Amino acid sequence: MNRLVARLSALRAERRKALSLFVTAGYSIAEETVPLVIELVTSGADVIELGIPFSDPIADGPTIQASSEVALRNGITLERTLEMVKQIRERCDIPLVLMGYANPIFKFGLAEFLDACKHVGADGTIIADLPLEESDEYRMHATKRDIASIFLVAPTTTDERLEQIDRASTGFLYCISVTGVTGGRKALAAQAESFLIRARKHVKSNPLLAGFGIATPNDARRVAMHCDGIIIGSALIELLGLPHNSHRLEQASAFVRAIRTALDS
Repeated sequence: MNRLVARLSALRAERRKALSLFVTAGYSIAEETVPLVIELVTSGADVIELGIPFSDPIADGPTIQASSEVALRNGITLERTLEMVKQIRERCDIPLVLMGYANPIFKFGLAEFLDACKHVGADGTIIADLPLEESDEYRMHATKRDIASIFLVAPTTTDERLEQIDRASTGFLYCISVTGVTGGRKALAAQAESFLIRARKHVKSNPLLAGFGIATPNDARRVAMHCDGIIIGSALIELLGLPHNSHRLEQASAFVRAIRTALDS
């Protein structure tokens, strides 16, 4: 069974909430990505989403956009991101999801990309700007290679489309908890809870993991009441980007442990 599907199924059986963490490959120091991921796993992560740096990440807010720019300056390419996945896989069995945009993936070659994902040990992929209506080939290649194809839904997604995307997805549904781009908010919008309650009624095949705007243990606990797990990216990226910070990994670990404690309490 696909590692991602197995891990989420096990967590659901244990009545525990999944913690998925997003990091941009090669940020803020390229050589730290692999040890960072290992540290996050030790600290309580259930899933790691590794972002493929791209020059126009339209779904992302300023924090992740800036991290992508730094990673590109660090020389991080799709090929180097895949190599990082391979190195992580050699050291642990955490479910790994590659998250990126259509342009570099289709330039690489869709089948070739998914072949490479299978070879290095990735368990799922998210192509943030690929519409469901244009995803048949992607889903076909992913299914053949036992790679989860994960799609995003948002508060603006209709009930009918929620059901349609649920049928097409594997692994989990990425629930954008607020309208807008990624990034921490001072307070989560009320629409986050109402959307997740509505999504729960219409999504039957996949776990619901919610992201966009979750930045604190209280956010995590509150959102997780209405879904199967949470995704944190920008709040973690901000920690890693603090200038002249020689304790990045330790602070990232402490942050993740606090979120894990909140989810388990």
